[in-house]
Amino acid sequence: MSGFKCGAVALMGRPNVGKSSLVNALLKARVAIVSPKPQTTRNAVRCIYNDDRAQIVFTDTPGLYLPREKDKLGQFLVGSAAEALNDADAVCWLVEAGDKKLAPEDLEAARVLSEVKVPVILVANKADAGDPAGAFRLYGELRPFAGQVAVSAKLGRGLDALIDLLLTLLPEGTPWYDPDVLMDSTERFMAAEAIRGKVLSLLRDEIPHCTAVEIDEYKSPEEYPDRKRLYIRASLVVETEGQKAIVIGSGGKMIKRIGRSARAELEDLTGLPVYLDLWVKVSPHWRQTDLVLRRLGYGMQ
Repeated sequence: MSGFKCGAVALMGRPNVGKSSLVNALLKARVAIVSPKPQTTRNAVRCIYNDDRAQIVFTDTPGLYLPREKDKLGQFLVGSAAEALNDADAVCWLVEAGDKKLAPEDLEAARVLSEVKVPVILVANKADAGDPAGAFRLYGELRPFAGQVAVSAKLGRGLDALIDLLLTLLPEGTPWYDPDVLMDSTERFMAAEAIRGKVLSLLRDEIPHCTAVEIDEYKSPEEYPDRKRLYIRASLVVETEGQKAIVIGSGGKMIKRIGRSARAELEDLTGLPVYLDLWVKVSPHWRQTDLVLRRLGYGMQ
């Protein structure tokens, strides 16, 4: 396949700059949680872009956090981001087009990128809401870039220019994945992410990041021909009894809302009718407990 490009591109930037939104826009599918809250992405999620010129494996990394803000979960998030950067052929540093001053997270990102040996391009997202020229000047003072491009993940603008720029940086090679594959993750992982996304969107700020989702059972009609529906039993793991009460809600109203919303999304994702059985489980200080973090899929670096 002469001239065909294949490589890995890591997306990095401060929390909520739009990394997950950009991945979803590039793939024209929802493969990563989008939320206005920090710590939306907790794993380095590999998503696969395909066209007739290239296969690009985008790694949507967890947002960067300052050292004083890290618990053990935070340390895992930063470790995942560092690993993705080291494994990439190129890095996209996402900022906001309207940025007028540097945040502490931006300075931390610049420090991390100073140790990266692969090409780094500056991507000014949200160009529909701000002038990228100022952002290009602001971040250009921190380091040189292999290129810069303005995009709007929300409106789908600038995406072709971004792909064209990446193609100049990636090596030639054969595809790593079948062209029909959009995400290098298990069905259980995608189910957990869909449910966690609803927790993020429906609960107030102090609760969602104390919550993890553990898939206890996942039985599909493909594996169990006697079943007509996909059966998913999942536990929402929180740290205190008070958080459990909030997640359940008065008379069970909140857990029912989460379940209805998550079930609709899971049916859309899988194309199957879904029976979703949600439970809430208290695991004190789970974000600081190695054994629980590993069980929940956050293997410590």
